[in-house]
Amino acid sequence: MSAITHALQDNATLIGRSVRASARDVESILVSVLLPIMLMCTFVWVFGGALDTGGEYVDYIVPGAILLCAGYGAAQTAVAVAGDMSRGIIDRFRTMPISAFAVVNGHVVASLARNAVATLLVVGVALLLGFGPTATAGEWLAAAGVLGLYVLAISWVSALMGLLAGTPEAASGFTFLVLFLPYISSAFVPTETLPGWLQGFAGHQPVTPVTNTLRELMVGTPGGEPWAAVLWGLGLTLLGVAGAAALFRRKGR
Repeated sequence: MSAITHALQDNATLIGRSVRASARDVESILVSVLLPIMLMCTFVWVFGGALDTGGEYVDYIVPGAILLCAGYGAAQTAVAVAGDMSRGIIDRFRTMPISAFAVVNGHVVASLARNAVATLLVVGVALLLGFGPTATAGEWLAAAGVLGLYVLAISWVSALMGLLAGTPEAASGFTFLVLFLPYISSAFVPTETLPGWLQGFAGHQPVTPVTNTLRELMVGTPGGEPWAAVLWGLGLTLLGVAGAAALFRRKGR
């Protein structure tokens, strides 16, 4: 068996392990889905009438709710990776003829699968709330690509944070950072309505260009920033992969 085939089998096995573990963690799944849905309903029903975004507020907020859901789900990767590191399962894997780093890959791929399901549920609820997308099939595919790259980036950064944290309790703090970022962006209100000293940060952090791009693709609102969204996604993915690989080797020694 070639080294490539062996590595692919290792990754497939550990991806299945992570997916099964995610499916059994019902509490995390419910929170990662229900929290964004509850926030979306709150903003639409309670604050929507007071916020002027130039159109239906539900159309404005859905991309932000999707990113909130995806970010929280991806941030759970940090907790899962930290759990593996603290329980010593990595030492067990190192005694076997498998690629131990495939454990991290498995958690990242499980994050992508988990978020795909959660995103579909959020969009389904949004349609019930009156969300009226105008996207063509090509625009839906482009939106899925942008969102997938964002989830991949956050998942790898989360894996890096899980390796840095060392314990699941410490790693869970990363989820608060990811949940906080969408509020200082264009996810819920236009950035120009924020205080001047916040607008610079809001306009130059990853959530804003991704949100604007999804909003333009889904409902045709101008102002998308596809290149910025892609560059943020690629940059954060490279940072997460490189950092996680280096830290995993160091901790393994």
